Amino acid sequence: MLDFGPLIAQTEPGGFFGFIDRLARTQLSTVVLFVAACTIARLALYPYMVRTPEHRRMGAYTAARIFNELLDAVIYAGVLVFLVIRPFALQTFYIPSPSMVQTLQINDFILANKMIYRLRAPEHGEIVVFKPPKIALNPDQPEQTDFIKRCIGVPGDVIEIKDDQLYRNGKAVNEPYKVFTFAVGNNRYENMNPDQIRDRLDKFDFKMVEYNGKVIPLMITPFGVNPEMMSKFPIPLEDQERVRNLPPAKIPPGYFLMIGDNRNMSADGRFWGLIPRESIIARSEAIWLPLTRIRLTN
Repeated sequence: MLDFGPLIAQTEPGGFFGFIDRLARTQLSTVVLFVAACTIARLALYPYMVRTPEHRRMGAYTAARIFNELLDAVIYAGVLVFLVIRPFALQTFYIPSPSMVQTLQINDFILANKMIYRLRAPEHGEIVVFKPPKIALNPDQPEQTDFIKRCIGVPGDVIEIKDDQLYRNGKAVNEPYKVFTFAVGNNRYENMNPDQIRDRLDKFDFKMVEYNGKVIPLMITPFGVNPEMMSKFPIPLEDQERVRNLPPAKIPPGYFLMIGDNRNMSADGRFWGLIPRESIIARSEAIWLPLTRIRLTN
C-alpha cells in the first residue's frame, strides 16, 4: 500500500481536532471579512461608549464594554495570527496519513516554521511541508493540498537506494527514522521485522536519471522499471533497458528530493520526482497535539 501523505485530509477529523484543523486552514479572505465585521461592530459601539455619562455606566453599558473589549481581542488576534504569524512565521498542520510514521502519527498536529526557508534552503534530514507537483495528486485531491516528507536530497546530490540502503554521493547514509510497517487497525502501524522487510514483494531500487533533457525518478524492480512510476514518466518499451542502465544524475539547482520515513507506505519523490524551491512552505518543528505526543520533530 502506498500513501501520498497530504496534510489536508480527504476525510476531515471530527470533534475538537476537526475544529482545530478547520480553524488553522481558514481562508485568508474569510479572516479579513471577519476582522472587518468585528471592526464595524466596534465602531458602531463607539458613540454609545463615549456618550454614556459616568453615573449611568452600568448594566447595558457594562455588557457593551465587555463586548467591545472582546471585539478588540478578536481583531488583534485575527490580524496578528492570521495576517502576520501564519503567512510569515508559524502555521499548524494536521497529519491524516501514515507516510511519516513512526516520526509523525496519524492525528498528530504539527507546528511548522515558515520563516526559516525564507532565510535558507532545506537541509538533509529536515521534515518539510511543501506543495506537491500536480502529478503527485490523486484525482480527488484539491490542488491546495500540502505534503510532508523528509528532505533526502539537495541540489548537487546524487541519490540512490539499493536493497533499501540510501546512498548520498556514493556514501551509505544512516537513517534512524526509516521504517517499513504494516497496518494493525485503528490508524496504528507496527514496524516490520528484518525477515518481513527482506521478503516483502514491493521492493525496488531507486535513482534519478537524466532522460530527454529532464531529471526523472527511476524505480527498478527485479522485473524492470516500476509501472507506478511509469504512469507519471512514460518511457517507451524500447528505451527502458537503456534508461535502466543510465548513471544516476545529480539533483539540479533549485530542486529537492523528499521521501517519507515510512518507506513502504509513502508515495513520494521516488514516484513523482523533485520539488522546486518555490514549492517549499515550512519546516516541521514540533508536535503540539495530542498532548501525550508533544515533542520536537527536527
